Formats: sequence, C-alpha cells, structure tokens
Amino acid sequence: MSLLSDFRCLSIVRFTVRINYSRQSFLGERSQDKLSGARVAVIGLGGGGSHVCQQLAHIGFEEYLLLDPDTVENTNLNRLVGATLVDVQEKSKKIDIAKRTISNLSSSAKVEAYPCKWQERVDALKSCDVIFGSMDGFIQRRDLEAFSRRYLIPYIDIGMDVHKIGTHPPRVAGQVILSMPGHACMWCMGFLRDDLLNNEGANYGDAGENPQVVWCNGVLASTAVALAVDLLTDWSKTLRSSVYLSYDGNLNTLEPDRRLQFIDLQKCAHYPLDSIGDPRFQKL
Repeated sequence: MSLLSDFRCLSIVRFTVRINYSRQSFLGERSQDKLSGARVAVIGLGGGGSHVCQQLAHIGFEEYLLLDPDTVENTNLNRLVGATLVDVQEKSKKIDIAKRTISNLSSSAKVEAYPCKWQERVDALKSCDVIFGSMDGFIQRRDLEAFSRRYLIPYIDIGMDVHKIGTHPPRVAGQVILSMPGHACMWCMGFLRDDLLNNEGANYGDAGENPQVVWCNGVLASTAVALAVDLLTDWSKTLRSSVYLSYDGNLNTLEPDRRLQFIDLQKCAHYPLDSIGDPRFQKL
C-alpha cells in the first residue's frame, strides 16, 4: 500500500472517531443529549474565552455562536489556547482559532462565528441557551447582561485583573458570575456600580492593557463551564440561584463573594420578568 493510501486510511479513521463520553455518565440520564443540543455563545475569545471553547468541545457541546472582532497578536500567545506563532504571522482571527479548536475535537460541531462585536449579531444571540462573556470593562458587561435578561438567557461572566498598590506585591483578582433571569443581577450583587461605570466612561470605555496569565483564566473558565453544565443537567442538585465567586490569585482561592451575605439571591429589582422580548414602541 502506498504512503498516499496509508494517509487516506488514517484520515478516514480520524474523521469517523467520536469521543466516548461514558466517564461523564454521572451527569445524569440523557445529559449528553442536553449538552450537545444546547446552543452556547462565547463573546470574547482571548484568554478566558479560548479556554471556555476548548472545554465545551471536550465535554461534548455541539452548537456554538462565537463573536470577537480581533486578530491574534504576539502578546496573546501567553494565554490564548490554540493560538500558534503561525497564527500571529498570518494575522488569524480569534474566532477562527476557536473554531479550529472545536472542530479538532468534534467534526460534527456547528460553529457560527463572526469577527464583530456582539451588538452586530443580536438576532443570532437571541436563540442561545447560555451566553459566556469574557470581555474588558464594566460597560460591556452591563450591556450584555441587560440583553441577556431581556431574552431570559443565563449569562456567565468571567474576568480578572492585576493591581499594584505602592510597594506591595501585585494582587491578582477576578470573578465568575452567573446572572440568572429572575434572580439577583450584577447590580444586585454589587459587581456593577455607577461609580465604576462613570470612571470607565471618563476613559471612553477603554479598560486598558490589563495583565493576563493563562492559569488564572483557566481557573475562571473551568468554573464558568462547570456552572453551564450544572445549569443544563442539574447533576449537583445545588444550583438554584445566581452565583458570584471571587478569585484571589495570590491565595489561589475561589469562593462566594462576601457581599452575598447581605442580599437575597432569589430576587432582582433591576430586571422585572415581565420586561422581556423585543422593545415595543407606541406612537404618541
């Protein structure tokens, strides 16, 4: 048999192999059908979003909407899962790298990808079951949560930053937030505040060049994916409201934010459940 024939045979084997999910059977009856049938959006495919895509593909999600207008740069390679030096040279789109990562694990995955801001594809977002956000800035988060609430879509937000104060060692901090329609929102939980939005607005919405490292993004993304799996399968029987987890990268801890003891996670005064769907306008 020729080398070409050998290659063709290997290619056939490669593209007919399917991941065996038997070791995920603890997630419950028909759990794999629930995961593969869910449509998930990942907005922002840099450090955190690239981790999310990779893990969703490993678990067996099959329907994706990917949104990010950026191309890969050399400064992304320390944290962007799946990116290579060749991608930097070719100025590859981040959505194409995420799409490649997914397709390498599932040839049957349906990936809808757009190199643009999420506001340009709101019709596509409306059909999603879960939205992951990995973006810079509070204004972006405010707008995406408001959209998710209007269409009753669970929104999972991740983010991290590094702060340097005086002569003290740098402090690494981050968050994983599940914003559930009908339950406490990011305003209720104190993550969004007017002073933060105003300060960011004074800088024209630019969150700045925040330091990022791969292991912190991995911790946050893994936890975000775990929340989505629990939402869809209810395997743990414990996820019953919104979630706000604070990450301390210096102590390597991830735990419920201390502010949660002062609020009712089961209620939200900012997004009434009857204020849903497309806005309606009345002629006066």
